[in-house]
Amino acid sequence: MSSKHRLAPSPELRRHWRFVRGLLVALIATIGIGSWWLFVAAATPSKPPAVMTSHVPPLGATATTSKTTPAVAPTSTSGAIALTASGPGWLAPGSDPSVLPGPLLISDAGGNRVLIIDPNGRNMWQFPRPGDLTAGQTFKAPEAAWFSPDGKQVIVPSEDNSILYVIDIATHKMVYTYGTTDAPGSGPNQVNAPDGMMMLPSHDLLVPDAGNCRIIMIPAGGHAISRQLGQTGTCVHNPPLSFSDPSGLFPMSNGDYVITEGDGHWVSEMNLSGKVSWSVQVPGVSAIYETSEVGPDRYATVDHVFPGQVLTFDHTGKVLWRYAPTGDQALNKPSLVLALPNGDFIVSDKVNNRLIVVDPRTNAIVWQYGHTMAPGSTPGFLNNPTGMDMYPPNSMALKNPAK
Repeated sequence: MSSKHRLAPSPELRRHWRFVRGLLVALIATIGIGSWWLFVAAATPSKPPAVMTSHVPPLGATATTSKTTPAVAPTSTSGAIALTASGPGWLAPGSDPSVLPGPLLISDAGGNRVLIIDPNGRNMWQFPRPGDLTAGQTFKAPEAAWFSPDGKQVIVPSEDNSILYVIDIATHKMVYTYGTTDAPGSGPNQVNAPDGMMMLPSHDLLVPDAGNCRIIMIPAGGHAISRQLGQTGTCVHNPPLSFSDPSGLFPMSNGDYVITEGDGHWVSEMNLSGKVSWSVQVPGVSAIYETSEVGPDRYATVDHVFPGQVLTFDHTGKVLWRYAPTGDQALNKPSLVLALPNGDFIVSDKVNNRLIVVDPRTNAIVWQYGHTMAPGSTPGFLNNPTGMDMYPPNSMALKNPAK
């Protein structure tokens, strides 16, 4: 039988086929629409989650409950402890957090504390907290604060109390002291107004013992001097035989050290064998303090007076840049200046109770933590801040490793 003569399907069978064809069409359409939706969704970038910015209150404002995004300081190759920021940010209006390369360690002398904040002014770590000090321990007037070469400890000299502290960041514990609080001297386990301190990779300590007019080395964990430059009690500029109030000691990029002598405003380059490469009296200053190398034949220092100043100079004493504002922005006994990677300078404006970052191209303050002329210890306030260090790998201990 040919196909032309096949029997025609019944009406019931035709209705059944139409129903089946309808189901197939609907199924194919559903699959097509679903495939199209998946394709579009995959090709469309997802919207990033909203990020809350830190609260920056005006000067004089009280703390708020504004939420902030948690921030973690990256762990450096040196093994530094990773820290998390908490609470609101506290910066002066107009501050630009991007000028700092990372968290900042602060020695707050009048507040008897050291703390770490992030560039937004949020607290990351503080010592001592309630319970950090054991029975009989004291922690007074930190003159400076530096990270150890491995980034796991904070090194703190107290000039006013003639004692050196080493603090473990992770445990919040004082793990070493040299000297006795308020008992200056020159014998074993004694210093007299130590004006700075650096830890070498060996964990030996290198200390400008200003009141004794000498530079000493203390072996790791020891309580007696292993090396000394200068004659104890001979306070005359004649390095390496004698020093006149050594008020700063910083490693240089070539392995030597920049030595600052407060009396006579002398700055010298010297190695630990006592070889002096150059020595110069910096002009136009009254109380020079804590000179450091900031570039090839370029050094930065502060004039620790009111009104104070910050300046850079070369090894001949030629002043290359000077920051000496007047009026309500005048510096009041600045105690330290450090160069930032972007070319700006961070300054501890001690008696004004603030840290500031100055852009030397415009002489404008581009970042500030602390309330000008308003001491305090609550978030956002400082009380005679005397020093600072950048979080590793930008700390002084790693920038020019002491040798």
